[in-house]
Amino acid sequence: MLLNIKKRGNSLSVIIPKEMAASMNVDDGDNLFATKTPSGYEISAYDPDFAKKMEVARRGMKKYRNALIELAK
Repeated sequence: MLLNIKKRGNSLSVIIPKEMAASMNVDDGDNLFATKTPSGYEISAYDPDFAKKMEVARRGMKKYRNALIELAK
C-alpha cells in the first residue's frame, strides 16, 4: 500500500488509510513502533519491549502461582 508523507511544522507525518488502521487495530492517539530490519523498517502496533516484559511477568506468575493465589484472598 502506498503511503504519502506530509510536512507538519518541523516534522514529517504519514497518513494511514482507514482500512490499514482497521487491520492494524489502531486508532487516533495510539502508538506505533518502528523496528529496524535488514530490508528497512517495519511499522507495527507491536511493542517488542513490552513483549519481553510480559514474558518475564508470565514466568514469575507461573513460578509464584500459589503465593499469588493466597495474596488474592
